[in-house]
Amino acid sequence: MRLADVLSLVEGWYPPHRADDWDRVGLVCGDPDAQVRRILLAVDPVLAVAGEAVALDADLLLVHHPLYLRGTSSVAATTPKGRVVHQLLTHGCALYSAHTNADAPAGGVSEAIAQALGLEEVRPLEADPVEPRDKLVFFVPVADAERVRSAVTEAGAGAIGYYDSASFTSPGEGRFRPLVGANPAIGRVGDLEVVDEVRVEVLVERRVRGRVLAALLAAHPYEEPAYDVVPLAALDDPSRGSGRIGVLAEPMTLRAFAQEAATVFPRTAGGLRVAGDPDAVVRTVALCGGAGDFLLERALAAGADVYVTSDLRHHPASEVRERDDLALVDVAHAAAESLWLPVLRDRLVTALDDTVEVHVSTVNTDPWTFRV
Repeated sequence: MRLADVLSLVEGWYPPHRADDWDRVGLVCGDPDAQVRRILLAVDPVLAVAGEAVALDADLLLVHHPLYLRGTSSVAATTPKGRVVHQLLTHGCALYSAHTNADAPAGGVSEAIAQALGLEEVRPLEADPVEPRDKLVFFVPVADAERVRSAVTEAGAGAIGYYDSASFTSPGEGRFRPLVGANPAIGRVGDLEVVDEVRVEVLVERRVRGRVLAALLAAHPYEEPAYDVVPLAALDDPSRGSGRIGVLAEPMTLRAFAQEAATVFPRTAGGLRVAGDPDAVVRTVALCGGAGDFLLERALAAGADVYVTSDLRHHPASEVRERDDLALVDVAHAAAESLWLPVLRDRLVTALDDTVEVHVSTVNTDPWTFRV
């Protein structure tokens, strides 16, 4: 399978345009027309992981963290990041990153952690708004309807979830009188015309609205097509958002929950850091993959008993503990996010129907090696 086809599949699940503005996701190196027979999944694009990809004879290394988050003017092999690029390209292996665009959606990082912890009734801790959309309504002669409908669909209209080409059509009559100066496609100047037309309704993501309208005007047979653009209400998306919150099948103490969590996350030198009364009862669990102290207030407002995340800073954690009984569990960053890799592997294996091998990295990329 071509690399471009594999990445098209991944980007359907984790759209690059949903990444944060500061993020750098997508194809770092590799030829989109190259063939992919074997994929390695990892959290970090470090030298050891690149070596693992080469040893596996992988054609694609798909990682969570970007290699060049802050940009660069050189990929020379005199730097660690440059050596990663050289090692991969020398052995014909592409590098691709899905970062913040893979955190929030269904099947993403935070949801994978919630599933691994056995949570039920899982929902986003802070739901994302539905991507701004409009309803486009246009009127077109029956004979031209399919051509115009196809043109706006190819421009991006009519996409709903995992479906495209979605539209609704109803019949009617179009009436108009061409005036002096008009160049009508149907009828003559000065004569009232009645034309069998259809009304076509499609959803359009606002980010492609301009492109869709341009396609409509270019394909429509009329000199002055009639169309409406109706902005749709802003709604929360129940399937995607920052973090997750859910409930345990059975309540347990904080001590028991932390011990259970320690068996779920890969072992690291730092282990889990826990703040709270060990005997406090835990039922509602909030979490966020990666550095998640930006959601501490949201976890409090949602009524969580414990918040699981990574890279908690001293002052935010201390302030929360002073104000509330919310317990905290801090897990190593890479260890938490690595729980997404088996989920991604299973999605790829199912979608690719065993035509491509998919492997999960066995390299521990947590930077800490021991504690004293």
